[in-house]
Amino acid sequence: MKLWITMGFAALTLSAAAAQQMSNGAQEYMNSCAVCHGVDGKGDGPLADTLRKRPANLTTLTRRNGGEFPYWRVFATIDGRGMIPEHGKREMPVWGDQFLPDDVKRYGPYGGQAVTTERIHNLTGYVQTLQR
Repeated sequence: MKLWITMGFAALTLSAAAAQQMSNGAQEYMNSCAVCHGVDGKGDGPLADTLRKRPANLTTLTRRNGGEFPYWRVFATIDGRGMIPEHGKREMPVWGDQFLPDDVKRYGPYGGQAVTTERIHNLTGYVQTLQR
């Protein structure tokens, strides 16, 4: 399993030149999400078949929500810190908890929280661009 994870991350590692041409949301998506959700957001990333539950197809969120992108629901799902444990276990990482420690270390407690929130907004905005 660890080999698959390592291979998945290695396959999606960005070169410095490619990263400079991407938005912050696109970079964050490629570094944090594409390994499961796939580069195009269709739920077909390199690790998708190793998970108990297949990752969501992120390209159809607007269509499945009556033509409106569910921004705050996507934001809350990515952040994950406000999710109620009684609603069941999730396989997707709680990205708010994943991002926050390093952001706090780098920017302090208030700055770290602001940076983590901005990273999640950037990711949510990028997912919005994946809609078909």
